Amino acid sequence: MRIDKFLWCVRLYKTRTLAGEQVRNNRVLIAEIPVKPSREVKEGDVFTLKRHGFDEVFEIKGLPKSRVSAKFVPELLSNQTPQIEVDKRNFLRLARNVSRQKGAGRPTKKDRRDMDGFLE
Repeated sequence: MRIDKFLWCVRLYKTRTLAGEQVRNNRVLIAEIPVKPSREVKEGDVFTLKRHGFDEVFEIKGLPKSRVSAKFVPELLSNQTPQIEVDKRNFLRLARNVSRQKGAGRPTKKDRRDMDGFLE
């Protein structure tokens, strides 16, 4: 099965076109090597998805015949993401929710340094 079709079938991307674009933009790696959308995958392959500042690692446990419902995805895919990447993802989600009070105006240089220090 093609990698772009597999990513769509196991609901990692909403559309097959979006899955293909992500593969073409070198955001999907197999053995740390970027792949093409036509790359055939098989059971036991491990691939990495690069997403918004963190990497997710998955192992293929089975190949679907077509797009499957969300409850069957764990039978086909195993998440192997290291804990460091999971923590990074959770931190980035929290950092997106940090905002200034409405009407506070533009941040000063000191405010900006404080925000950057918090995010680092």
